[in-house]
Amino acid sequence: MSAADLAPAEPAPWAAFAARRAEGRIPFQYCSSCERAVFYPRVLCPHCGSVELEWRDSAGLGTVYSQTFLPGREGGGRYVLLVDLDEGFRVMGSATDDTGDYVIGSRVRGSVDAGVPEGEPRFVFAEEGPR
Repeated sequence: MSAADLAPAEPAPWAAFAARRAEGRIPFQYCSSCERAVFYPRVLCPHCGSVELEWRDSAGLGTVYSQTFLPGREGGGRYVLLVDLDEGFRVMGSATDDTGDYVIGSRVRGSVDAGVPEGEPRFVFAEEGPR
């Protein structure tokens, strides 16, 4: 058996997650054994221990679980939200505005902002608005 035979078929979970996020997706893993969402990326399902994880993309719709304000070093700052996405997992992201109007329980729509100064894409959320 050669080293090539032992190489993983897929990239490490974090690398696969980062690549999908860089494409503008909100990726998560789904365990086909216990039928639950898995987030952050893992090798094993934290719920049942299965290795049967597949990648899926969230529609980005969710409910605000919590919010806080992070002040900037030079003044200003940004609102950070914890959002329970409809697919069954929680993510952290920035609000798209600085009004602080995101109340716990409000509906939001997430997307990926690849144009941040730090260079790493991040999740951002805006109020979903009326249906």
